[in-house]
Amino acid sequence: MSKSKKKWLLPLTLLLSASMLLSACGGNKEESAGNGGGTAEKPVELIWYTIGTPQKDVDKVEEEINKYTTEKIGVTVDMKMIDFGDYNQKMQVMAASGEPMDILFTSSWAFDYVQNARKGAFMELDALIESHGQGIKDAIDPAFLEGSKVDGHNYAIPANKELPAQEAWRFNKTLLDKYNLDISGVKSMESLEPLLKTIKENEPNVVPLAVSKDFGPLLPFDYIIEKMPMAVYLDDKEELKVVNFLEMPETMDMLKLMNKYYKAGYISPEAATTTSTQDLMTSGNWFADRAATQPFADNLWSQSYGYPVVSTPAGDANIFNWSVMGSMQAISANSKYPEKAMEFLNLLNTDVYLRNLVDSGIEDVHYKKLSENVMENLPESKNYDMPTFALGNVMLTYLNPEDPENKWEEFKKFNESGKPAPLLGFNFDPTKVSTELAAVNNVKEEFWAPLMTGTVNPEEFLPKANEKLKAAGLDKIMAEAQSQIDAWKASK
Repeated sequence: MSKSKKKWLLPLTLLLSASMLLSACGGNKEESAGNGGGTAEKPVELIWYTIGTPQKDVDKVEEEINKYTTEKIGVTVDMKMIDFGDYNQKMQVMAASGEPMDILFTSSWAFDYVQNARKGAFMELDALIESHGQGIKDAIDPAFLEGSKVDGHNYAIPANKELPAQEAWRFNKTLLDKYNLDISGVKSMESLEPLLKTIKENEPNVVPLAVSKDFGPLLPFDYIIEKMPMAVYLDDKEELKVVNFLEMPETMDMLKLMNKYYKAGYISPEAATTTSTQDLMTSGNWFADRAATQPFADNLWSQSYGYPVVSTPAGDANIFNWSVMGSMQAISANSKYPEKAMEFLNLLNTDVYLRNLVDSGIEDVHYKKLSENVMENLPESKNYDMPTFALGNVMLTYLNPEDPENKWEEFKKFNESGKPAPLLGFNFDPTKVSTELAAVNNVKEEFWAPLMTGTVNPEEFLPKANEKLKAAGLDKIMAEAQSQIDAWKASK
């Protein structure tokens, strides 16, 4: 996936094990903050940690943001960007050490939302949403706020974006056209093979299938914890039986196919250690990859990369916990200014000017407007290329030139079309098996990337991995998960 302004989700939950202390919180932390509207003698500065490759022009854009927010709500923000591959670990350490922060990006896949909410890293937001976030309630699809509750409470504000998760195969259209390749029959991983073969035989400098260490083949499971080896089948709506999906025949078949592609040279030899495929996207030296999609995603990708990208669905649109919680902004439990932080999040999710300034930069510097709600990137956009999905209400962002006027209406239809996954609404509580989870996670780190990227032979490697996982306590974790799922199912 791209790091770009139009980057969209990569599901990749990393298990967190660091403890975090709950700092005192409440509505009396505002200290000398003013009431907004420029009435404060000195604006409150909010420290905002967000995910994405740090951009050259952040300070320049931040200056414009702060002129606006000072006047609107008596607030300035200090934006601190941490790259995708480093975010989880760095935020884990900073939150545990009590590093000053007010607003921070969290999700199901980076700086785990549910676990950190339960550890006390985030402030409970129910009362703050009512008092200072009413605009958010009006702007965001109610399914996001309802679906992201932890033990009945909201601890972060979800981005208003695509609700279901649907994967697509993406293609570099220049190469499709050059070899007259047809993608109309492509959906499964197997169906890619003739196209990959053509590219491998004719384009020695192109990676046929671009994958990084975080890649995971599409399999028919709803995962209890992302990137951990326990799940229920997507079509298991009644029994909800927990399985180790690494022992399932579909998994072995898919990993064998990945290994075949790796040995054929369709996948980079460095895939298992590559943290990002961004360099390939920038250079255009790739043919196919897989990405989370949404209505008119091809327009976003093409605008961002500067060359045409087309796609075709790789799977169905399902609403998972991790898609509901795929992009969120939390308020730190030790924020000095929780009310001002909520005021800022309310403005970010309701104010068209601010949302697009944060997302696309400065008008006539980073982009130009073609009409009231349509924009086009300028060359300087390379210095401010932000991950749109991570910055709040996506449906306030300006359209690209190729987008239809009804784009956001189509988004709403797409959101309504999603099928609820079997475990939607269930959040696993790891308290009783935290030791085993840490041990299983350590074992998983040894084999996950090599297996998922096809780097190793699964017939040899997978049995060894499962043996080590059992020794680390996977069966105990699965039994605990089954117990919690059974109780959750009974309560519905």
